[in-house]
Amino acid sequence: MFRRAPRFRAPLALALGAALAAPLALTAPVGATGQYTVSALKFTVRAGGRTCAVDADLYRPAGVDGSHQAPAVLATNGFGGSKSDGGSRAVGKALAERGYVSLVYSGLGFGNSGCLISLDDPRIDGAAASALVDFLGRKRAADDGTRADFVTLDSAGDPRVGMIGGSYGGAIQLATAAVDHRVDALVPLITWNDLAYSLDPDSASTTVPGAFKWQWTNGFYLIGESQPLTVPNLDPSRINSLTCLHFVSRACAMVRTLNSGSYPAGATARLLAYARSVSPVSYLSRIEAPVLLVQGQADTLFNLNEATATYRTLRARGTTARMIWQSWGHSGGMSDPAAGELDLSHENLGTSYVGRRILAWFDRYLRGRKGADIGPALAYYRDWITDPDRTYATADRLPALTEKLYLSGDGKLVDNRKEVARGSRTYTNRLYPTSHSESSLTGILGLPDPPPHDTAGTFLGWTGAPLARTTDVVGAPRATLRVLSPEAERTQNSGDGADRLVLFAKLYDVAPDGTATLVHRLVAPVRVPDVTRSFTVTLPGIVHRFAEGHRLRLVIAASDDAYYGNRGIKPVTVVSAPRDTGVLELPVLGG
Repeated sequence: MFRRAPRFRAPLALALGAALAAPLALTAPVGATGQYTVSALKFTVRAGGRTCAVDADLYRPAGVDGSHQAPAVLATNGFGGSKSDGGSRAVGKALAERGYVSLVYSGLGFGNSGCLISLDDPRIDGAAASALVDFLGRKRAADDGTRADFVTLDSAGDPRVGMIGGSYGGAIQLATAAVDHRVDALVPLITWNDLAYSLDPDSASTTVPGAFKWQWTNGFYLIGESQPLTVPNLDPSRINSLTCLHFVSRACAMVRTLNSGSYPAGATARLLAYARSVSPVSYLSRIEAPVLLVQGQADTLFNLNEATATYRTLRARGTTARMIWQSWGHSGGMSDPAAGELDLSHENLGTSYVGRRILAWFDRYLRGRKGADIGPALAYYRDWITDPDRTYATADRLPALTEKLYLSGDGKLVDNRKEVARGSRTYTNRLYPTSHSESSLTGILGLPDPPPHDTAGTFLGWTGAPLARTTDVVGAPRATLRVLSPEAERTQNSGDGADRLVLFAKLYDVAPDGTATLVHRLVAPVRVPDVTRSFTVTLPGIVHRFAEGHRLRLVIAASDDAYYGNRGIKPVTVVSAPRDTGVLELPVLGG
């Protein structure tokens, strides 16, 4: 695998609050360049049963007025950020310089906007954003009387408006479009499809709780709940209660359930129902606006499978959608994108591949330029290509699973079922984590992340033969497994989902010298619904070149220190025979 020099993850607040770019200052005073002006505006909105203010900046291109109108773009911050983030200001500046009216606002519960943090709930955050669409459609004024009589209208009260933003600022676009069909185009970057999968993932089922991603989740939670220490003179509308300071109550209840390590049936049902109610998975059927999805290949928070699930749902219902898998996501490198990648701190919206795709998307759906090329169904970044002008490849459909490897009893991955050796192997977990994939907590302190590792006796691995040719895997691998665990079988029907067996599947690239690289540090947590039956694990999507002479290794580990794991000791045995063994399927290009 081509590996860059190590880069430390930006502090978590920056990573979540400025998902589009590193800080970028507006270097000229308002109006001094003659290219655009910036006006600070306040809007009083009703959201979630509360009245609160929304703080925004209006970027207005020079020459745009009632006689010379322009389409608009609405944007907001990532979690923990505000309209003043470098990324937020960069978006407003870049689009205003290209003739778009940009309205950049602080999301509810952040910056100087009021109300509680409600996780981009369409009924709350979506309703607030819809009020800003009313402003752009001339249906209301800002609190100071400012009116947007210079925005292009599709009809009375209906502005020509798109949305853009990353992470938390990505999901709000989908939430808004679900409740307001006046939105004409969306560009969500590195965001989620299903928060239940994002924060408590189970890669084998959607009906049982998964393995709690405690580091990422509590990082978010502490950023939100710590605001009395970080925000002076906090707006009273942002205060909930002593037990849930700044989130809506159901969000706090969800986090408390996750941190409890217990999954009683009633609490679990409420947790999953709430997480999905504030997630695109529950309302994509109501979205009509064309969607350009951009997801990061290096992202342990919201992996490629999230965008893929959104893409498939949108396409199935006939909504126009395209997808780009870019190099960077939440997990490292956000403040230092690879050469040629979208990086608004260097103002390369018009020169980077992703930036040009975004501009073409808005040109097509906001300016009505039918000749604007909206691009292929899928584009993906290849980190093994050194020429920044050739790093992206394209496809007219999602890659299919094309090759099968079988789990042999002697620890090998073989490509012919007849070559499977009979045998069984066992691992057991300990009462503390013994495997490491990645740590978001080290990012909070700006520290390096230790290399991934597994402890002998607490995992099983199956390794293939040296590859006879270079092999490119593009998409989500899938493993069908069967495990034996008498202890898990005895406890799995206890009534508490936490008693089910937990394991972690992952894919390594093993070099000829034995060095093993966990691809993008991605793992697939599984809470096995029933150890008496086989189950299928969908691993996170990857774009990775396995070089000639390298070997693939599938690992099943008992734990991972970024997640909650097993309750109690549960030894696991995997049995292999030619007619009954595990199968690893790979989306291999040209396979």
